[in-house]
Amino acid sequence: MNIDPSEIVYVEWGFARITATLVFTWIIMILLAGISYMFTRNLKVEGEISKGQNILEALIETINSQIRQISQQEPGKYLPFIGTLFIFILVSNVLSIVPGFIPPTGSLNTTVALALCVFMAVPKYGIDDRGFAGYLKQYIKPTFIMLPFNIISEVSRTLSLAVRLYGNVLSTSIIAAILLGVVPLFFPVVIQALGLLTGVIQAYIFAILAIVYIASATKKETRDED
Repeated sequence: MNIDPSEIVYVEWGFARITATLVFTWIIMILLAGISYMFTRNLKVEGEISKGQNILEALIETINSQIRQISQQEPGKYLPFIGTLFIFILVSNVLSIVPGFIPPTGSLNTTVALALCVFMAVPKYGIDDRGFAGYLKQYIKPTFIMLPFNIISEVSRTLSLAVRLYGNVLSTSIIAAILLGVVPLFFPVVIQALGLLTGVIQAYIFAILAIVYIASATKKETRDED
């Protein structure tokens, strides 16, 4: 039976609790920081580059290309945020195949936190790009009557981001656990492989939707009229 990692408590002091969600989130953060340091400590702008730099450049170029194609804007200012979201979710989901590793994305707390990051990033980028008044205008288009509906839309898509990611990670773990009890060898391996593929796809979808939401908030008036 699958357990939400936020329910696994390692240490507790009154209201403060150290759960599996926190522990494995910090493990991923430390792992990514260590890998980033290894790949970037000897960066070169010319001559023969290392395999690590080659992989890093390929990853950044791929993310940049996706941001550019979807938003129709230069990706530079969006890369740190979108890239961090994608890499964190990807590594979290991929490491779920490691015995004993509990993916933070299997906790609703984590997926809601990630969705809230997107929720707050949308107006931040929108205001930076269009100004405060220009950004708020989109909530009363085509008429001010649409204001409550547009606000509800903002909230509901944030919830959908969180629930979609959480549901896919959770369902894969539950199916694998059930099949492990029925057919203890072959099917769990297949499900884990499919779960790995699903995890990669979910990281991609989450990042893509974040780009779409941000792009919709940063469109200029001329683009809206076109």
